[in-house]
Amino acid sequence: MLLNKDQIKELIPHREPFILVDEVEEMVPGESIIAYKHVRADEYYFQGHFPGNPIMPGVLQVESLAQAGAVAVMSKDEYKGKLALFSMIKSAKFKRVVRPGDTLRLDVKLDKLRSRSGTGVCEATVDGELACKCEIMFMFAPQE
Repeated sequence: MLLNKDQIKELIPHREPFILVDEVEEMVPGESIIAYKHVRADEYYFQGHFPGNPIMPGVLQVESLAQAGAVAVMSKDEYKGKLALFSMIKSAKFKRVVRPGDTLRLDVKLDKLRSRSGTGVCEATVDGELACKCEIMFMFAPQE
């Protein structure tokens, strides 16, 4: 493991119950990351999504990917202390249900990183099976 949850929290501002990256296995700052989200049965959203049939919401799968991408971006000195905010989610596709006990592998490749914005190509898999893929665009804002 390259980064644990405490080290991830040093890079991005997300906190419980909304930090959706548990560990980083591999990373090239500003270029790519492979991280993991361990989906637990006690996650807050399973209370209502759906009782008796818990499924991780697709929007939270995309958020997990975005947070992983933010870790890769915020690892570069020039972006530390900034906030990466969604400006677009493109071509999101959901191919597999994600349930408690699954480990979501988050693979993000940043393809355009500029001083004020960036884009990334993202895939989330469970046991090698595609769960979600999308393209994201984000902009940088100062943390207040």
